[in-house]
Amino acid sequence: MVTIKNLAIGFSGAHLFESANFVINPEDKIGLMGRNGSGKSTFLRCLLHDLEPDEGAIHIPSGYRIGHLAQHIAFEHSLVIDEVCSVLSEERQYEGWKGESILMGLGFTVEDMLEDPNDFSGGEQVKIQLAKLLLAEPNMLLLDEPTNYLDIHSVRWLKSFLGKWDGEIILITHDRDFMDSIVSHTLNIHRGQLKKIPGATGDAYAHIMVEEEHYEKTRQNVAKQREKTEAWIKRFKAKASMAKRVQSRVKLLEKQAQQEKLSEIDSLDFVFNEAPVIQKGMLAVVDNLSFSYDKTPLIPPVSLEIGPHDRICVIGKNGKGKSTLLKLLVGELTPVSGSVSMHDRVALGYFGQMNIERLRPSDTVYEAMQEAAPTSSQTAVRQVCAHMLFPGGLANKPVSVLSGGEKSRVMLGKILLQPTNLLLLDEPTNHLDLDACESLLDAIQCFSGAVIMVTHSEYFLHQVATKLIVFDADTISVFDGSYADFLQQVGWSDEKG
Repeated sequence: MVTIKNLAIGFSGAHLFESANFVINPEDKIGLMGRNGSGKSTFLRCLLHDLEPDEGAIHIPSGYRIGHLAQHIAFEHSLVIDEVCSVLSEERQYEGWKGESILMGLGFTVEDMLEDPNDFSGGEQVKIQLAKLLLAEPNMLLLDEPTNYLDIHSVRWLKSFLGKWDGEIILITHDRDFMDSIVSHTLNIHRGQLKKIPGATGDAYAHIMVEEEHYEKTRQNVAKQREKTEAWIKRFKAKASMAKRVQSRVKLLEKQAQQEKLSEIDSLDFVFNEAPVIQKGMLAVVDNLSFSYDKTPLIPPVSLEIGPHDRICVIGKNGKGKSTLLKLLVGELTPVSGSVSMHDRVALGYFGQMNIERLRPSDTVYEAMQEAAPTSSQTAVRQVCAHMLFPGGLANKPVSVLSGGEKSRVMLGKILLQPTNLLLLDEPTNHLDLDACESLLDAIQCFSGAVIMVTHSEYFLHQVATKLIVFDADTISVFDGSYADFLQQVGWSDEKG
């Protein structure tokens, strides 16, 4: 049992949160919620004793082990399986099979396990690090955005694995479906308070709403009573016979703290700038499109029609060509064969995973966004900056100091400045918090044009998809229907039988 007493954490004299008191009980699975910058990762650092709190304490039992999915990766062994099994103590050496089982669940083949971990992509290296953490079997797992680099198969496996985990978990994730399927409680950082709430994200949001409604009703009642008291004082202050009673009520008002009206919380305001919707015909026709890198086939021939209001989600394992397909559609790559024919009035808005790296470090947020719409007025660009949570002077921050989430907001802001009737989004939720993801989802659902989105979030898939492009078992197929229909009627090849 881990006990948090009167915990307060802040920077530069301002508290992120204070007076936090709660207990993490055996087998608690907790989702840590809060906006970017609210202190979620900072709280994890305190649990790991990497950071001392300003006030209060965290009491961790002697011998209690906390495992953390590290962001900085360094490998010490030349084989994947040896690297993963290096966490086993001498008494557990016979449990190497567990390491193999975890790696297979994360998508590694037997052949992969005998490769050098340094030869894998960044995303695969994160999986190796995750496998080490899970095999170590600590009492508590601290997972900070574990799904960011996992494909949908690995996410589904990890969801199942963590659901059966018999220790404690504290999880930060932008994937609401993933969080809700695992957690028993939430820890919510909101308005400078860190509170433990039973239930999943819906319960946490409902709890906040009830608390804030109660606060506002109480504030209004207290304000009305104060007005009555002030009116009474004004009425009788000139009467000598009432002097003592008047003075008594004046002192009472002085002691009574005035409750301020709750301030509005800044939130992302996604409103896509819509170009005229094409009413007749197709936005695009993909005919027998294929692509290879160095003569190695990546995308076998695929054909597809994109209608004016389609909601198409691209799904499958990492490294199979999902992002490449979007690059072919926008013309960043040339196909080996086949063609993409766009309607002459198509207006594209494209968010690519790697496009974030194309931002010039020396540019300010304003300059980076203004580049997307050079004819837009300064007022219009700064308005979009504010919608992306860069109001006023924050729009002058250089790109070089931005976090991953802030860079994602800049790239999304660039799309908002461009009139579009066809959105292509490649994993747009990476680095966004839960609230930002909900805002993006609302904007996609309100967008009247067509959307093609690569995502590993089953929450987004269930909410958005009316058609799927499925990369599975070295093939590409088009499924006309929702994600739920796909799971029921087709399913993933490695989950059959």
